[in-house]
Amino acid sequence: MRRLITSLIAILAVANIGAQENVPKLVVCITVDQLRGDYIDYFYNTFGERGFKRIFNEGVTYNNIRFEFSSIDQASAFATLYTGSNPDVNGITGNTTYDFEHRQEVSILHDRDYLGNYTKENYSPKNLMASTIGDELKIASKGRSDIYAIAPDAESAIIAAGHAGNGAFWMDNVNGKWATTTFYKGLPWYVDRYNNGPESLSARLEQMVWTPALPMEKYEAFPYVLDEIPFRYIFNEKTLDCFPKLKTSPFINKEINRLALQFIEYGAFGTRSCPDMLSVTYYGGNYRKLMDKEYTREIQDLYYQLDKDLEELLDAIDKKIGLNHTLVVFTGSGYYKSVEEYADGWMLHRGDFHPKRCEALLNMYLMALYGQKNWVKGYYNGQIYLNRKLIDDEKMDLDAIQHKAAEFVSQFSGVQQVTTESALRTGNWNEGTVNLRKGTHHLTRGDLIIELQPGWRINYDNPREKPEIVRHNAVITPLVFMGNGLKPQHIYREVKATEVAPTITYILRIRPSNATQSLPLPEMTINK
Repeated sequence: MRRLITSLIAILAVANIGAQENVPKLVVCITVDQLRGDYIDYFYNTFGERGFKRIFNEGVTYNNIRFEFSSIDQASAFATLYTGSNPDVNGITGNTTYDFEHRQEVSILHDRDYLGNYTKENYSPKNLMASTIGDELKIASKGRSDIYAIAPDAESAIIAAGHAGNGAFWMDNVNGKWATTTFYKGLPWYVDRYNNGPESLSARLEQMVWTPALPMEKYEAFPYVLDEIPFRYIFNEKTLDCFPKLKTSPFINKEINRLALQFIEYGAFGTRSCPDMLSVTYYGGNYRKLMDKEYTREIQDLYYQLDKDLEELLDAIDKKIGLNHTLVVFTGSGYYKSVEEYADGWMLHRGDFHPKRCEALLNMYLMALYGQKNWVKGYYNGQIYLNRKLIDDEKMDLDAIQHKAAEFVSQFSGVQQVTTESALRTGNWNEGTVNLRKGTHHLTRGDLIIELQPGWRINYDNPREKPEIVRHNAVITPLVFMGNGLKPQHIYREVKATEVAPTITYILRIRPSNATQSLPLPEMTINK
């Protein structure tokens, strides 16, 4: 009997050691904002063996993840990836919202209760209504796990760090320093040193000139490029758009790596009794000055240099912690930005939708029905907001007014459909409007949600602002899990963005976010 008990104890001990080995010491979430999977294919022959190719050859690769809502942008994509829920649940419906009282656009994370470090902006994750991967890891570890996020912009950094993270860092648009918010209590010494020392961005900016990293003939992915002149861009700190421009060049990814390598070197990741987490966000979109040019050598060069940055980061993780002890999650944000311009006579521009005219005519219509008062508060981000206070003071039926307003707006040229807030709130929606419901939140959505037909321009009647051409198309967004003993595998089925977070929490053996809407990916729940 003693031998049997001893054998059982030995088996359980070995099993427990094996279980602990399957839990990573570090999770590194690499997200490329505006990543395009088709570009990875187009530029593949220019990549080395240890960046993109290493990720796709050594990881469990899913061809594409799908976001289940329309109007995806950076903040809404990151909130979905890190909470496992759509905007109708997590509350992050976009990068910005509109303050009609003060007539100004503000960040969705704006919070005047917290000051900024190395920035004048005020942010916090207060408006994120769901827990994140990092939040649940903090809870499970009773605070022992360290959780940091680094990104070009505040929205992606703060959402990735969550409510309980140790810190979130982004590049300030005014001074180019790594900024954070006093919501997070920690400011590592090496971030302070980085901002103020000889290696600061300001000290190196004069030497940073963006020129092709390869001979021009190597950028052959697009047969549509006519300009043979090598590009050359400089960044002058005295201009207002210096750092916003730099944040759309390959230099932002190199600055991200500089800071990330400081965390890997000095952050003691992987040495604690519980796993740590580092979120790194790169940029993969168009250069700020070339938003109206779809096919450029600049975008090829950005991806070529990003490949080198990925190689540098992976090698640093492997050397310091070991990729066999690290879970790397690689994906993109499911959208990309561009400004479309068509030559006269091509007939691709179907017509202009003028939000200000729509707003004014709708108000006149409601005046004719209900009296000479200002019934419309304004238009923002494809939604019309009615004057709820006035409607409530007049003791009128909000649902009935929304319905009347929707009938009127649906007659405008270019409008594909108009959905009312009450329809989405009360469940009176269908397959055609489910993406609008998932992409908006009942506390912040407008009274009318307008969907335009593809090819129509949104003309804001502002000479400083180019009309926005409506395009309804998906972006190929790969998802890869690598390291931590995972065997390479290629899975061709499409997965949902809400499946990413519960898969990571499953591997970490912690509970999922309190708003998770999906189960873990089945391929990742089987011990390979």
